[in-house]
Amino acid sequence: MSYEFERKQRIAVLGGGPGGYEAAIAGAQLGADVTLVERVGVGGSAVITDVVPSKTLIATAEATNAIREASDLGVQFFSRSESGKPVRPEVAVNLGAVNKRLLGLARQQSEDMRSNLIRAGVRIVAGEGRLDGTNGLIVSTAPGGQGTDFDQIEADTIVVSVGASPRVLDSAKPDGERIMTWTQLYDLETIPEHLIVVGSGVTGAEFASAYRALGSKVTLISSRDQVLPGEDADAAAVIENVFKRNGMTVLSKSRAESVVRTEDGVVATLSDGRTVEGSHCLMAVGSIPNTAGIGLEEAGVQLTESGHIRVNRVARTSMPNIYAAGDCTSSLPLASVASMQGRTAVFHALGDAVNPIELRNVAANIFTQPEIATIGWTQLQIEEGIAQGDIYKLPLSSNPRAKMMGIKDGFVKLFARTGSGTVIGGVIVAPKASELIFPLALAVEQRLTVDQVARAFTVYPSLSGSITDAARAMHIVL
Repeated sequence: MSYEFERKQRIAVLGGGPGGYEAAIAGAQLGADVTLVERVGVGGSAVITDVVPSKTLIATAEATNAIREASDLGVQFFSRSESGKPVRPEVAVNLGAVNKRLLGLARQQSEDMRSNLIRAGVRIVAGEGRLDGTNGLIVSTAPGGQGTDFDQIEADTIVVSVGASPRVLDSAKPDGERIMTWTQLYDLETIPEHLIVVGSGVTGAEFASAYRALGSKVTLISSRDQVLPGEDADAAAVIENVFKRNGMTVLSKSRAESVVRTEDGVVATLSDGRTVEGSHCLMAVGSIPNTAGIGLEEAGVQLTESGHIRVNRVARTSMPNIYAAGDCTSSLPLASVASMQGRTAVFHALGDAVNPIELRNVAANIFTQPEIATIGWTQLQIEEGIAQGDIYKLPLSSNPRAKMMGIKDGFVKLFARTGSGTVIGGVIVAPKASELIFPLALAVEQRLTVDQVARAFTVYPSLSGSITDAARAMHIVL
């Protein structure tokens, strides 16, 4: 579909991450004149330093675990010593090669996205951008945003998608060598002998899981009662048990007051006076939006106390012609949400049909081993009476395919509206839970009942069979 105007609608997009990229593509498809401003490369930090490289690293960790655990399936790896006796070899990981590969994949993904934008007719400007009131953007095209070279971009609609950066604490400042943020891990040439991870949220848990599988000794410092605070309690308990069984040290209810570099490593000092010595430290204590100094407040755009941009369900800010998408907004910090916000913003701005974003229908995943995937209302909300629902949990250990694959940990949990049986949420803890959650996402989005889900055929044997098994167990008697 294209739109005919006296002149083309002009869209300026600040930031080329998932939200900005989708906004630019959508605008070009609808016939607008689109300019995208990006300082680090198309794809933003999500592609270049965050999602793509981290999940590539995790894929290597999964392969390493698969080799180590193959003996459970009757597959054994042996070499021969000089005497002819079988010797079980160690699983070796060349971290330098792993990081070279993942950074190469990230660059390739960025180039592919750039090529897509160019084919769609989007103008791409490399530089540091800021809002010029509500009329467009001012872009410094000199390296590092320094100098007097500026580009003025006029626009009818502005989409801000500037992302977020790792939070840095004064008491544990990263140096990129021993104390690092998750964007700096990819410079390592060898596996850390002992990695201290400060922060047990999604990022901390994912990297702790990955580096333990790669062979590092890992100590995870968590200020809460359990890892992954705020997630489904049963799922978090499974992950913490797996962590401990695999040899990870988990320090719960422990807050890191400081992390300092020593001659050959790091020392983390806890609030109770205890110290933890390691070779490296990953600081995973959240992120802050990249909204400072880009002219938002001067343009009248409202921000939260944390600096995030306030947006409504169509990604519109407090200014009618300014939209925002991604981790810089008050919405969920997920690449999928950023992409949807970017498309929705442009569709709304150009008068196309729009379905306002329903965050409760967003599927999310934590890439630990096993993974945790969630959708819809939570068990805690049901127990607190915020939502009316019934809960059914089915251990994955009862699934025939799981037994064949040697899977011992995990479960499928369904939440259905009391009375009607409409699926309102669920949790899956399993290998590749990110793939298994899709049927539940469809059920929540389309308001299917457990009986409708149960009537769908699944392959026997399959892990997805546990979804229909759980749905059958919640059958609504008419």
